[in-house]
Amino acid sequence: MGELELRGFRILPGYLDSAQQISLVAALRDVVVAAPLFSPMTPMGRAMSVRMTSAGRYGWVSDQTGYRYARRHPDGQDWPAIPEAVLTIWRDLVSAARTPDCCLLNYYGSGARMGLHQDRDEADFAWPVLSISLGDEGLLRIGNTARGGSTVSHWLRSGDVVVMGGDARLTYHGVDRIRFGSSSLLKGGGRINLTCRVVD
Repeated sequence: MGELELRGFRILPGYLDSAQQISLVAALRDVVVAAPLFSPMTPMGRAMSVRMTSAGRYGWVSDQTGYRYARRHPDGQDWPAIPEAVLTIWRDLVSAARTPDCCLLNYYGSGARMGLHQDRDEADFAWPVLSISLGDEGLLRIGNTARGGSTVSHWLRSGDVVVMGGDARLTYHGVDRIRFGSSSLLKGGGRINLTCRVVD
C-alpha cells in the first residue's frame, strides 16, 4: 500500500518490514529495563489505561500536578538514550539536522485507549511528531485543530509510521481501541506506539 494522507497526517503503511520490527522491539526491551513502564495518573487522579516510559533527554510524565516533560523517570533515574534504529527513521523522514529530545513509548494492552488530545507541550511546533506502531493494530482517530467537529479513523498496523507536521501538528488525535491479538510481534500481545518529539 502506498503513502496516505489524512487531514495532513502523513501515513506510511508497512514502512518497517518484519525484520526491522523485531530488531526495534529488541532495542526497546533495553529501554524498558533501564526505565521501567509505569502507569501515569491524570491530573484528575485517574490512572491512564496505557503504560509508558521514555528515552532521550526528556521523558513525558503525568500526575496530579499536571502533564509535562521531565528530565528523570519517576523512579529517579535518567532516561536511557533513544535507540539508533529510531533515530534512523527520524533522520530519514523528519530531519538529519536535529534529533528528537524525547521518544515516548506507550504500551497498549487489552482494553487500553488514548482519548483525543493535542501534542502541545513542546516549545516549537514547527517540528513534526513522528509516530511508529509496533504489534497489535490500533484504531487512530483524527479530529481537528479545535475540539469538536467530524473525525476520521484509520487502522494502524505493525510497522506503520506516521508524520504529524505542518497544519496537522496541533490536530486532535487519539487511539480508540486495539485489535488485541492481531499481531504476533509482541509476546503476550499488545501495541507499542513510539512518538518522537523536539521539546526545546
